[in-house]
Amino acid sequence: MSSWSTALTKAGITDPRLRRAYDAQRRLVRRFAPHEYTAVRLLLPAELHPPAVAAVAYMHATDELIDTGDVDVRTATLASWDAETTTALERRELPANHTLLALRDTTGRHPYLATRVRAFLDGATVEASWTGFATEADFQAYVDSYALPALMLTASLLAPDPDAGPGDPYVQGCRALIEGLQRADFLADLAEDAEDGRIGIPEDELVRHGLKFEDLRSRSEACEPALGRLVLEQADLAEATLTEGRKLPALVAPGYRPFLDALIAVQELRLRAVRREGGRLLRRGASPAAPASLRVLVRQYCRARAERRRAR
Repeated sequence: MSSWSTALTKAGITDPRLRRAYDAQRRLVRRFAPHEYTAVRLLLPAELHPPAVAAVAYMHATDELIDTGDVDVRTATLASWDAETTTALERRELPANHTLLALRDTTGRHPYLATRVRAFLDGATVEASWTGFATEADFQAYVDSYALPALMLTASLLAPDPDAGPGDPYVQGCRALIEGLQRADFLADLAEDAEDGRIGIPEDELVRHGLKFEDLRSRSEACEPALGRLVLEQADLAEATLTEGRKLPALVAPGYRPFLDALIAVQELRLRAVRREGGRLLRRGASPAAPASLRVLVRQYCRARAERRRAR
């Protein structure tokens, strides 16, 4: 694995102020998303480490701003952040905020990302006002409006055509992948989300299984059998779209395939953990076993190293 300093240099980032801004994003991502950070550093070419880290850090910063508080507060905060981001990307003056400075530099080196940032911010209004889903159609609209644009901030760095639209096979594969990932995330975080007053399982599905949101929030043991059946149904839906997402690695350059294969494999492990917990998700989350995740990373790292040798 290349050192972070080498990765910055390979990406053409030599200005000390810019390097400090990217350093700050690296520390942030390594802290809040250690597994994803490790996968980027181990499995992607060094020159993609800084832009990937900058994109993930910006997405996280946005999510943190709009994740808590009343809807009116979250919406107003997003509007302010949107304006700040737009100013940072469009004006000549360099922003003081390290997250925005790194994002500005990244979009300058990868111009197509400016469009992806705009789509993400437009979709973030859905996240800022989100209080749950009434139907499956609402969940699908959420994926299209917010989850997919969020994924494309980083996925476009690997795309055969980074400007491609919804009909492109790569974008369609990303859409299938993020639907599976998002559904699995909502299941794994069920207890935490219920405590916060909103969950990612559509309300009509709760009703169909004789469940109420209050049952989940109170962590009633009596509802665990019904919830277990609902979790398995939702896990099946997630598995189906992850299956579609498995086509993605074949669409990208060989050097990017180990990263995508690892991402999908770890999510499959997480989905297995969700299935095992079933109705017990009311009381605890679900994460893939650390040894299994490590084996995935080691296997794909060896593959990535071999691919880099062949490319020399």
